[in-house]
Amino acid sequence: IEYMTFKSALSPMQQPLNFRKISSRWIPPKLIKRALFLSIFLSFTSATVRAELPADANALKWYKAGQSFVKQQKRSTRGKKKAKNVILFVGDGMSITTVTASRIYEGQMKGADGEENLLSFEKFPHAALSKTYAVDRQVSDSASTATAMLTGVKTRFRTLGVDGSAIDADCQNGRLRTLLESAEMKGLATGFVTTTRVTHATPAATFAHTIERDYEAAGGNCADIAQQLIEFPFGDGLEVAMGGGRQMFIPSAEGGERTDGRDLTAEWQARYKRAAYVTDTASLEAVDKNTNHLLGLFADSHMSFSELRDKSPTGEPSLTEMTVKAIELLENNRKGFFLLVEGGRIDHGHHAGIAKLALTETVEFSNAIRRATNLVGPDTLIIVTADHSHTMTMAGYPRRGNPILGFAGKDVNDLPYTTLAYANGPGHREATKEGVDPDLTKVDTEAFNFRQAAAVPLRVETHGGEDVAIYATGPGSQWINGVMEQNAIFHVMREALLGSSD
Repeated sequence: IEYMTFKSALSPMQQPLNFRKISSRWIPPKLIKRALFLSIFLSFTSATVRAELPADANALKWYKAGQSFVKQQKRSTRGKKKAKNVILFVGDGMSITTVTASRIYEGQMKGADGEENLLSFEKFPHAALSKTYAVDRQVSDSASTATAMLTGVKTRFRTLGVDGSAIDADCQNGRLRTLLESAEMKGLATGFVTTTRVTHATPAATFAHTIERDYEAAGGNCADIAQQLIEFPFGDGLEVAMGGGRQMFIPSAEGGERTDGRDLTAEWQARYKRAAYVTDTASLEAVDKNTNHLLGLFADSHMSFSELRDKSPTGEPSLTEMTVKAIELLENNRKGFFLLVEGGRIDHGHHAGIAKLALTETVEFSNAIRRATNLVGPDTLIIVTADHSHTMTMAGYPRRGNPILGFAGKDVNDLPYTTLAYANGPGHREATKEGVDPDLTKVDTEAFNFRQAAAVPLRVETHGGEDVAIYATGPGSQWINGVMEQNAIFHVMREALLGSSD
């Protein structure tokens, strides 16, 4: 009687079973009742967790492969699987060599030999390797790799939030649902923190959909990336967005990059109640903890390197300070939150061929992770990884405790060479090249502007194509193991935070 009364209130599409057909004499009544109520329950709950599956066949292949990986891990691992919060830390360009060298560098900064030291995230209980190739490149960029981690689909070089079928003429074709968008739709708080421009590839992958990562303030036929951030249509909007890139939000008449005359910083403040827009450390510290939506743009372009931040005339906050503030605000939502934190300038130090910049950025990245880990509870899944590698190598036979930025030995010409070097980049040295001295005997190799030697001369050092590491702790971290396709990271996070996407 209870079932028939409830059944009569449902539309034909909501009625999971035909009661009369299954009510035969040989089926036990208790079994029928259990099956009916289970079916009704699932019909109501499945709609709230179902993901939007990609329409493109190739994109769907990647998405389904990621789902399959998580299913396999669930069958072979145990542990709490539901996370209230998820924080994804992305060290842009943080290769395994970068982690090793930064570990030693941090230890030596503390007065130790360095080799025994561990960065904060190296103490996490679970680790794996991530394959970072794109669908059209062996060695990829930050746009396609971040898209893989945030949508569960591998895509093309330089594209954001879209699959391989996307074209510039159609602004809706090939769009993929990001984890941040799904979290917003579920009522969770969301945000990101970066040391690059907030419209740069990795942070943009949380909210933007475009075939060209450079469409930050203009370009193409669709809304540019800065515009997409301000006009974000999901849930009640991102709660936190912090980094550099102020020029992308203000009109050219005021020194910005926008040719449409719009001041997107003013639009942000007008769009949300209890919104704040801040531009320096002092104003960030003054942000009320009950602020609903925070936009922080602390530099015209990328923020300063950690090594040089004290010289910034505007007073830029550190990655750690931004991360702490973001967690403070996002924790106001009792349902939980999703946060992306990018140590974006690790990548830029490598591109410049200056190892010290990359190492100091990695140490600061580790500091931010340590603080975040201490702030959140055991119900938070924290994943630390890189989007791609770089070509920095660690070679020679330096003695134990040798300065990681120092010399490893001498070459065939009896000239010293450094422990760290690059396969390519601007540090290429030739005796015949004007202004370049191959003899480093009297050179300070630990200076912040010293370029390590590069084998192949290039204006800018390139990414590397080898696997990068993944480190994880918290609910769902047990599913991080083995050698993983990069897009499977999304499916681990989604399963832990939002439940099954079947």
